Amino acid sequence: MPEDRRSLAGRHVLLVEDDYFIAFDMQRHFESSGAHVVGPVPSVRAALDLIAATPDLDAAVLDINLRGEMAFPVADALSERGVPFLFATGYDTATMPPRYAAHRHCEKPVEPDRIAQILLG
Repeated sequence: MPEDRRSLAGRHVLLVEDDYFIAFDMQRHFESSGAHVVGPVPSVRAALDLIAATPDLDAAVLDINLRGEMAFPVADALSERGVPFLFATGYDTATMPPRYAAHRHCEKPVEPDRIAQILLG
């Protein structure tokens, strides 16, 4: 098993994605690597509720546009807790607020191994 997949073992990873197929693929991949997937959830409200209800979060993957609502409040909540995250998105960095313009991101289509490497590698 590649090193980045082993690094997911036992980690709690929040997955915020509104596309069912992308969310299912990432969830399946992360779980096969030993991660505990929190979610996936398709909305800002559901993500914020999970963040508040889940004491152990090791990392998060956020789609930026969740059914027309931008996920930056979720990023803010994760930042406040010190949880590392990345944006998995089709958007370029020009659409990001200045506070997240230089933040880690992967352009869609995403490779789950690449996400693990960026987040935890």
